[in-house]
Amino acid sequence: MTDLHYLLDKGVSRFTVRAFASGMLSALGHNPTIAIRDFTVDAAFDPAEPQQAAVKVEIRADSLEVTDDIKSKDRKEIESTMNQKVLDSSKYPSIVYESSETSTEPLGEGRYKAVITGNLSLHGVTRRVPVNAQIAVNGDTLRSYGEFSILQSDFGIPLVSVAGGGLKLKDELKFSFDIVARKQD
Repeated sequence: MTDLHYLLDKGVSRFTVRAFASGMLSALGHNPTIAIRDFTVDAAFDPAEPQQAAVKVEIRADSLEVTDDIKSKDRKEIESTMNQKVLDSSKYPSIVYESSETSTEPLGEGRYKAVITGNLSLHGVTRRVPVNAQIAVNGDTLRSYGEFSILQSDFGIPLVSVAGGGLKLKDELKFSFDIVARKQD
């Protein structure tokens, strides 16, 4: 692993999760966007050896918040269900992703396309998850953005339904990130 370490700049980074509604009443439901509010990123990246890149992301499970413009009562119900029934955040307080291999392709000066494969530990289950990302290095700043998806069922997470099963969330969750990190001495 490289000696060039970068730590998250929380003020400008964002990380979100998108869930999708299904079922007979899905037209009335909504596809919640959830912001991950408390997470850390420790990245190692050297432009001279981009294939040696490594990243560790830690998320506080109870820090997820619905960002959609919905009634306060609905927001509280969704967040409560997410913390208690879906993530079981009192039993599993941390979500951790740690890379194990990286393949990169240069796109231009200081820019790379990467496939980062690593282990995602969520809800007491660990699975290998590939993440497609774009990486840009400019001076002491590293920026990475991209998307990836997981299936809740792969992590033993129960699929939530309401209205007698007429409205439920699909198994797939789509994650989107735009991370800015600063070089550490």
